[in-house]
Amino acid sequence: MTRRTALFLIQILSCSLICLAQQQPVTVQKIRGNIYMIKGGNGANCGAYINEKEVVVIDAKTTADSAKQMIEEIRKLTPNPITRIILTHSDGDHVNGLNGFPTGLKIYGHPRTKQDMETAAKAPNTQYLRDYLPNEACPPCETAKEGSMIVKMGNQQIWLTFFGPAHTSGDFVVFFPPEKVAFIGDLAFIGRDPLIHRQKGGTFLGTLATLKSLIALDADTYISGHNDPLTKKDLQGLYDSLSEKRDRVKTMIEGGKSLEDVKKAFGVQEGSRFPSLAESIYLDLTKK
Repeated sequence: MTRRTALFLIQILSCSLICLAQQQPVTVQKIRGNIYMIKGGNGANCGAYINEKEVVVIDAKTTADSAKQMIEEIRKLTPNPITRIILTHSDGDHVNGLNGFPTGLKIYGHPRTKQDMETAAKAPNTQYLRDYLPNEACPPCETAKEGSMIVKMGNQQIWLTFFGPAHTSGDFVVFFPPEKVAFIGDLAFIGRDPLIHRQKGGTFLGTLATLKSLIALDADTYISGHNDPLTKKDLQGLYDSLSEKRDRVKTMIEGGKSLEDVKKAFGVQEGSRFPSLAESIYLDLTKK
């Protein structure tokens, strides 16, 4: 087992344990039109879009039980079947509940999300992910232009856009243009430092660039994995805060400070399983 694979599997377990500790009842919140945000249970915030014939679900919680609770809540809104699932990225709290859904659905995800899920399926407790890998065609997704695809549901067009490596190397933004609502997975954390999964190809500088693209998007409501609905003002505040931290680390690097100096200045505690934000910034700026 490679070090990257080991870190990857540790991350899956960590996300699962955190979500189990924070379990709350599954609830549905109407956002706009036929778009809903689904909170609670084990795992990150999810979403649902309902049209006259079918339902698409965005992300899948951490456990099958929570996914089934989510499905039950959707059935209270409509008898229409769930026919599609869109995955914003590959973290366990967004995909490990897929076995709560029937097999054979259309599943959309970035090619790197599929690769990450294939890696995750090597763990004994998540081998079932092999039956839920993204199966709908997507471009190589090297740029936002090349990485966009449109999912058509009746008269609705759902844009799946990739702005480049950020939280992971396969983050989809799920955008509903008429309603100006975007589901952004873990591309924004408010009230805590963002987590950059370098073992999945994520980058701090990519996260910053993606935030800038999200602010420029013609949306006014952003649904993230771990916050209440956000606004452009929220994202702008986050962008400004992260830019200030980048500039602070850059100044320290130019002054000859080491990674240990930077971590000490930012109060980073030793023993964390994953790089701190300060460390991610330093590694990106020094290209290490």
